[in-house]
Amino acid sequence: MTSMNFPFSAIVGQAQLQAALLLCAVDPSMGGVLIRGDKGTAKSTAARALADVLPRIERVAGCAFNCPAGAPCQHCEVCGEGGAELSTVPFVTLPLGATEDRVIGSLDLARALQGGQRAFQPGLLAAAHRGVLYIDEVNLLADHLVDVLLDVAAMGVNSVQREGLSIQHPARFTLVGTMNLEEGDLRPQLLDRFGLMVEVTAPRDKKVRSEVVRRRIAYEADPAGYSATWELQQQALHRQLATAQRLLPDVVLDDAMLDLISHLCCEFEVASLRADIVMHKASRALAALDGRLQVTPADLRSAAELVLPHRRRRKPFEQPGLDRERLDELMQQAAQPPQPEDGCEQQNPEQQQNEQGESEQQNDEQVFAAAAANGAAPRIVVDSSAARASMGRRSEALNAPRGRVVRAVPDDNPSSLAIGATLRSAALRDPGNLQVTQADLHQQVRVGKSANLILFVVDASGSMAAQRRMEAVKGAVLTLLTDAYQRRDEVAVISFRGQAAQVLLAPTRSVDRAEQGLGELPTGGRTPLPHALQLALETLERAAGNAPPLLVLLTDGKANVALSEGGDPWRESLAMAELLAERGVPALVLDTESGYLRLGRAAQLAHTLGAECLTLEQLSADSLALTIRARMGAA
Repeated sequence: MTSMNFPFSAIVGQAQLQAALLLCAVDPSMGGVLIRGDKGTAKSTAARALADVLPRIERVAGCAFNCPAGAPCQHCEVCGEGGAELSTVPFVTLPLGATEDRVIGSLDLARALQGGQRAFQPGLLAAAHRGVLYIDEVNLLADHLVDVLLDVAAMGVNSVQREGLSIQHPARFTLVGTMNLEEGDLRPQLLDRFGLMVEVTAPRDKKVRSEVVRRRIAYEADPAGYSATWELQQQALHRQLATAQRLLPDVVLDDAMLDLISHLCCEFEVASLRADIVMHKASRALAALDGRLQVTPADLRSAAELVLPHRRRRKPFEQPGLDRERLDELMQQAAQPPQPEDGCEQQNPEQQQNEQGESEQQNDEQVFAAAAANGAAPRIVVDSSAARASMGRRSEALNAPRGRVVRAVPDDNPSSLAIGATLRSAALRDPGNLQVTQADLHQQVRVGKSANLILFVVDASGSMAAQRRMEAVKGAVLTLLTDAYQRRDEVAVISFRGQAAQVLLAPTRSVDRAEQGLGELPTGGRTPLPHALQLALETLERAAGNAPPLLVLLTDGKANVALSEGGDPWRESLAMAELLAERGVPALVLDTESGYLRLGRAAQLAHTLGAECLTLEQLSADSLALTIRARMGAA
């Protein structure tokens, strides 16, 4: 069992990560594990090390689909001839730059050219069947590959319909992905497909950190020798997993535990029913891993920490995670039998529900009334149905270098050869003598998705008056950022106050970094509006060619700091706006001016930009969503 991977048993300081990976090994039907954390926290090391402790599987020797003996795939040509063998569990890495053909499979070109046979060449999904499909930096995976994974994960079957092929084969695997939140989050659909999620951080205990370094240095000095020193622990873990897999069908989770699972999911506002199912499976796997046949509350609590954090409903930009104190409180409440108070009659469930609803309504009214009295920022919500309808990157790009192949066209000098169409053309031209000529060549036409860049330019000067008004502006920006993130766009933030403007957030897809930038947004001072527009122009020019832009300007237009000594700040602002308009930058102006006497300069600025101008009071769900969508179309 000696391997060049770092020994799984030698990993120190990441107990929860190891537990999550072992649970997926005990019950692969849970859907896999997402490992989320900072750089250098052993995410990839642990994932790859798992392969060395997995119990072997029985399969047909030489089978490309990993077929079990007696249950061959209909497209497998060796299952009828090869004998059964014990084999290591497949561990397949899906590269971020993999083509769709490589992932799902394609026409076997060699056999087509040699004998004119239309045969299927299995892809990575076939190789990962009954094993582990590992994706490093899964949040950077191209959208067209994410779509493929979602389809296969939902059905457990890979369907290939292309180049004259119509094939289905089983593709059930444990999905293991690693990611760094600094690079952006996952699409919600793929996030929910991961059964478990672990937040990984570097150990804060200096003794643990020094032990991590000590073991890593020893491994790098002699990988084979160091692995050999952990051979006994590796074998013991291998036997423990094999025993747990045998025990799992007999592990019992009673109805009381099932009710508690549903109660926890409701309390943490988890919408997906997959959470209940996965928590059920994870609890039983924990018991099996511990050699028990009965699930305990401790099993259920440990499972909740892995199943719920990435599924609970969060407010925009709220940090991920699970309130462990709340979890402990709910577990303690469940452990105590309900006791009616003395002198009080028990209410029927319907009466309790009605009274609870009335109480919650009164509480909500009190909260909203208090918020209005304190001048809290208005909550601006983007139309969720519209967001779902256009989820994903906004702009569709024809003839993209990567993406979904939609058709093939004749081309005697193709940059991306459509193999199937080329072979079909040659075969139809001369069926008895397959010879490909230049006239048979076809070009693949691909459709990809192009992300957009949304640049927020925020007035943080003293002309914004009260802090309450700035809070309203922040609320509007966060809403727009939420909408941008749902569509996989990049965002950047520029603020201006005092004597100059500054880039608070360079173009990024990380919503956490965006929220932090706005959270530290200072206010007060003069209004260098022309500086901000000049910086916006420079930022957009540096990002030119990467993503179609949209400029969102939040200002009252009261410029009072000029670019040049003795200059007119307002005229300079209009001149910079004209330069932006000449470059065809789509824009949206949000007028933050307040009070009885209004100069209307934000509207004048919007007119120069060729942009729509809205006030904060006009930012309803429909108008905001439709305006952004229209501007992105113009981009």
